[in-house]
Amino acid sequence: MHSLLNTHYYLLLISKQIEPIIFVHCFYFFKIEIQKNMSNIVIIKYNAGNTQSVSYALERLGVNPLITDDPEQIRKADKVIFPGVGEASTAMNYLKERKLDKVIKELKQPVLGICVGMQLLCTYSEENDTPCMGVFDLQVRRFAPNGQATRFKVPQIGWNRLTDMQGELFKGLTSESYVYFVHSYYAELSPYTVAKANYIADFTAALQKDNFYALQFHTEKSGKVGAKILENFLNI
Repeated sequence: MHSLLNTHYYLLLISKQIEPIIFVHCFYFFKIEIQKNMSNIVIIKYNAGNTQSVSYALERLGVNPLITDDPEQIRKADKVIFPGVGEASTAMNYLKERKLDKVIKELKQPVLGICVGMQLLCTYSEENDTPCMGVFDLQVRRFAPNGQATRFKVPQIGWNRLTDMQGELFKGLTSESYVYFVHSYYAELSPYTVAKANYIADFTAALQKDNFYALQFHTEKSGKVGAKILENFLNI
């Protein structure tokens, strides 16, 4: 929308129907408005968060996020990113000890869970029999090769294609959109599923419920597609 408006003002400028100062004012107005929408982004800091790589991905989009475990800073954020790598039970214990699990569940602004962050937003993970936060009423299961071990290794590591994409996170993507996965566990398919992928069987690649969005794959490692998904989240 903003780029179309700026193009319109530029065409008026070159046709001498608008003064240069007005064009400059309008261009910077829209630029400032976009930056304002992205001005207060928090990445939750905890013992399973790959926070620095997510921060670098946001910086490439022109955003300087705050990495913090301060509940007040998290609550005040315009948008919150909850990344994760590692093991579910250790991560949940860390969050519970600091009461961050309650903080996350009560957030009203857009929240994006990534990889283990997505799994911890579900009700339960088979990884070390771990009760999780329950934002999504879903079970997280371990991949079972079912006799196909020579073809499918666990964990899944590498690029995979997204299918059945729905909603704001996937605006502007094509049906040939590939993203990068590293995981042994997955969320089952559900009414909250807004994107799928297939590895041994179909599984949830992305979830959405109210203000909570979640991705099984690593946006920060997924090239232009991952960058577009992060940009779409920032523009929600």
